[in-house]
Amino acid sequence: MEMMPTIFFFFLQLLFFSSSNAAVQDFCVGDLTGPEGPAGYSCKKPAIVTVDDFVFSGLGKAGNTSNIIRAAVTPAFSAQFPGLNGLGLSIARLDLAVEGVIPLHTHPGGSELLVVVQGTICAGFISSSANTVYFKTLKKGDIMVFPQGLLHFQINGGGIPAIGFVSFSSPSPGLQITAFALFANNLPSELVEKTTFLDDAQVKKLKAVLGGTG
Repeated sequence: MEMMPTIFFFFLQLLFFSSSNAAVQDFCVGDLTGPEGPAGYSCKKPAIVTVDDFVFSGLGKAGNTSNIIRAAVTPAFSAQFPGLNGLGLSIARLDLAVEGVIPLHTHPGGSELLVVVQGTICAGFISSSANTVYFKTLKKGDIMVFPQGLLHFQINGGGIPAIGFVSFSSPSPGLQITAFALFANNLPSELVEKTTFLDDAQVKKLKAVLGGTG
């Protein structure tokens, strides 16, 4: 029994030593001159970090919606906003012209939260377990969440341009647009047809529209 106080005191000393010598790092501003790995970017040296690393001014201007989807996404991810590196969050601006659409897509690296600030946006996602669809037309001030990795979409739901801001639970959430993954690459058309049940004419038409080959 006499050993118990000694052992307890030893562990208290060990805990104090470990905690007092642990390095506390307030932030890890991304060094964009190097590659981005699974854990993000390497940290810039503190001596060259400035306040501008923690400020991003790119979301005040509308994105260019003169494209096939009549929509634009302006990201503020760690690649554009290095102060986010390692902090587990990011943001982007959505601009949807009339009839604009953000097609079905996924973010493998993070969940998404949308807030509508102008117009209306019909948004929804599809569950992976039962392919249940959850969608609703959102108006100004409404918020909707899209769980990580699930297919989801946003469509302009009215007669005026719509604007939304989306936050993510990752500084680099990733993006894969389903239509582009299928039809904007060089996967042979016959394989696309077998995996999508579309006929040859439909596949070739979509490849021509989206820039795919094969």
